[in-house]
Amino acid sequence: MMKAVGLAVMRWQDATQAYDEAVGARLGLIAAERHCLSLLYAGPQSAGAVAAATGLTPAAVTALIDRLEARGYVTRTRSLEDRRKVVIEATELTRELSERYYGAIAREGEKVVASFSDAELATVLRFINAALDLQSEQLARIKAEPDKAWAPQDKAAQPPSGS
Repeated sequence: MMKAVGLAVMRWQDATQAYDEAVGARLGLIAAERHCLSLLYAGPQSAGAVAAATGLTPAAVTALIDRLEARGYVTRTRSLEDRRKVVIEATELTRELSERYYGAIAREGEKVVASFSDAELATVLRFINAALDLQSEQLARIKAEPDKAWAPQDKAAQPPSGS
């Protein structure tokens, strides 16, 4: 059963990624842009929060926000509490596109969830939270590794070019 669950999770991840990439291709959005827009689904975010969540540098986030703003996907305003902060918010266009491409999945997903008992959902939630904790721990481990720690140290150990 453990192997079946593991394989099912992998298929779900692959299916989700394939769908997100298809939406991105349809809208001309790269992964970082899609990630930024998904963060804004929860509400306005600071540019710093976008940088922290995406792992992008402040300069890269500024360029990303510039692109999304130019296409009408986000607005950028100065924070009323701290004028040094920039607040990024999804536009009505982004909300309409989100409904167009993700609304049906959300509605049908609610039907799927409703087919489970509260006890079953509690187990599913416990599994998801444990899996998220594990994923976060492993991400932190990888980020703590030195750059290119995986790369062969010896040129002779590298595969020949063209293979």
